[in-house]
Amino acid sequence: MGNPNVGKSAIFSRLTGSHVVVSNYSGTTVEYTSGKLKLENVTAEIVDVPGTFALEPTNRAEAVASEMLESGDTIISVLNATQLERSLYLALQLLQTGKPVIMALNMWDEAQEKEITIDIGKLEQLTGVPVVPTCALSGEGILMLKNRIPEARNGEFKQEDSASLMQRSSAISSSVQKMHGNKTSVREKLDHATVHPVFGPLLALFVLFLSFAVVAFLGDFLHEILKGVFELVWMPVAVWVSGLMGGEGLLHKIFIGELIAGSINFEESFGLLTTGLYIPLAVVLPYIFCFYLTLSLLEDIGYLPRLGVVVDAFMQRLGIHGLSVVPMMLGIGCNVPGVMAGRMLETRKERFIVATLIAIVVPCMAQQAMVIGLLGQAGVAGLAIVYGTLFLLWILLGMLMNLFLKGESTEMLIDLPPYRFPYWESLIKKIYMRMNGFIRHALPYVLLGVFAVNLLYTLGFIGYISSVFAPVITGLFGLPGEAGGALIIGFLRKDVAVGMLAPLGLELNQLIVASVVLMVYFPCIATFVVLFKEIGLWDLFKLSVIMILVVISTGSGLHLILQSTGF
Repeated sequence: MGNPNVGKSAIFSRLTGSHVVVSNYSGTTVEYTSGKLKLENVTAEIVDVPGTFALEPTNRAEAVASEMLESGDTIISVLNATQLERSLYLALQLLQTGKPVIMALNMWDEAQEKEITIDIGKLEQLTGVPVVPTCALSGEGILMLKNRIPEARNGEFKQEDSASLMQRSSAISSSVQKMHGNKTSVREKLDHATVHPVFGPLLALFVLFLSFAVVAFLGDFLHEILKGVFELVWMPVAVWVSGLMGGEGLLHKIFIGELIAGSINFEESFGLLTTGLYIPLAVVLPYIFCFYLTLSLLEDIGYLPRLGVVVDAFMQRLGIHGLSVVPMMLGIGCNVPGVMAGRMLETRKERFIVATLIAIVVPCMAQQAMVIGLLGQAGVAGLAIVYGTLFLLWILLGMLMNLFLKGESTEMLIDLPPYRFPYWESLIKKIYMRMNGFIRHALPYVLLGVFAVNLLYTLGFIGYISSVFAPVITGLFGLPGEAGGALIIGFLRKDVAVGMLAPLGLELNQLIVASVVLMVYFPCIATFVVLFKEIGLWDLFKLSVIMILVVISTGSGLHLILQSTGF
């Protein structure tokens, strides 16, 4: 246990070898994670609970931490060596529980860099429990921590109120800690610049532009490589399977899809072994990788919370605070972890606003990759309209929800972590875990979506639904009735739905409208399930009503604007 951003998950990962995401901002762990540790002749279960500043919870994550404390036998109290007084307050509360405690004084390397010295022996004497200096990212002190866990003991602290504990933590830190450094470091100067009222926003725009440029250009480069690999390696296999099936029939349509001008087209054939594999692995995966690489670097360097500080004043107008940028950016990678990360917000109103914005106007990278592929061929004008529309919707929708929704919005309170060089082993593991999670969770839905498309087309179901909704699809959105199939499949997998637009031969203005409609349309089923779990049935119903109104008004309005301007 420990405060947010003291390295609990990193220590947990070192002790257990479990695959957990370790990030340089608070709120990564919002539920407990457990792993196994061989300890002498016993296999112990180690539990990593959310960060908390005290045992009196103020949000859901802290409530989980307090609840999990009841089931623990021994407490590893993780402290930040560079902020000893703040960390000691929770540590002293843990000592009052009567459970055996051992302290891990983490970020020891940063304390030395800042010329902070701590008398470990005296700290052990004053607290009555073992204290082990550690650096979780490099592994320093972890073996000693493991070996000393059996020495954990009750500090025999009597019950005191909060004010007394604060005084005690201040007295202990003052007596064991000495500050020697007084020079302003380069990191501190950079820290001031990134949250400066003038330079901060300018730097934020530059960082965001650079990040998405890396995703776009590097993703496109990797896509071309994988496209060539598919053409060279997988095309002969697909052609061979097609020949075995005689080039036609129900099974051929399901596994290979339609032959375009007598040949297999990985983007348009829509078979399980063609489009079903090509879309997630060659089209989407390169952009997902580039996005998670960029996001992970921003996390580990420590820039994300500073971005939250910079945008806080603006985000307050939407009814949420600056740290909401974290779930928003996670939502760009995949809506599911974005919605789940909304747990870091304290009030129901804030969580609902963030969940709604992610579900409606924060398209996942898989869907964006498909839209960029479709519209990018016609130049940047179409993409500018699509993303400009989403940005305006994001602002307008947030302001309206803040105006009409009841409830409170809180101020942003955050402990900014220091800037750090990324720990490459942790960074690689994090990217691998996120990529692995995407492949395991996305690929089955893509294959299911492609299978459903072929089956529903064969049974005539999509044609029937398209005819029923033709007045809306054609009359309001200006799209052909066949686009109704994409709306149906969008509930299974949105990137597959966008891919269904490719064979329809849509004009540029129709592609723009269709892309925006699919982006703000119902999220994929995985996100829908997570939304139900996170915000409940009633709030999900309200979100769905808002979504339908946004889809109809935005799609029809955009169609009229483009039609009247002759775009």
